[in-house]
Amino acid sequence: MVKIIEGSTDAREMSLAVVVSRFNESVSARLLEGALKALGRAGAADDRSEVHWVPGAWELPLAARRLAASGRYDAIIALGCVVRGGTPHFEYVSAAAAEGLARVMLDHDIPLALGVLTCDTLEQAMDRAGGKLGNKGAEAALSAIEIANLLRTAGKAD
Repeated sequence: MVKIIEGSTDAREMSLAVVVSRFNESVSARLLEGALKALGRAGAADDRSEVHWVPGAWELPLAARRLAASGRYDAIIALGCVVRGGTPHFEYVSAAAAEGLARVMLDHDIPLALGVLTCDTLEQAMDRAGGKLGNKGAEAALSAIEIANLLRTAGKAD
């Protein structure tokens, strides 16, 4: 039989960083609230978890890179919200944030959950930040914990 390996959502032994975009703060704050509740339910200790605020989604990759390079964290959770406007700015910011965060994760071999909403309207964002579609901040937190535990179990790639 094939051996199946899954990560748990037990964060009791983890040090975690949450980096949050202040732009669209009404959404980001709700994502953060969901993430912190999920971390608490998963057993994350308050004294081993930190929240770092940055101005916007554009700055998330740089802050995440510095946090990853510190070696102090088992996983990083990136939260924010980019809402489409009438110009191409949305495309540039959302793509740069996602690509930058993916690069941080791969370059530093650290779980990094993408909890950055990219929505057409503020209403869509609120639906995903604790509204009728759940809280993507909570989902990102649990994803980060699960992959960190999976990597501990399976071993990190060299």
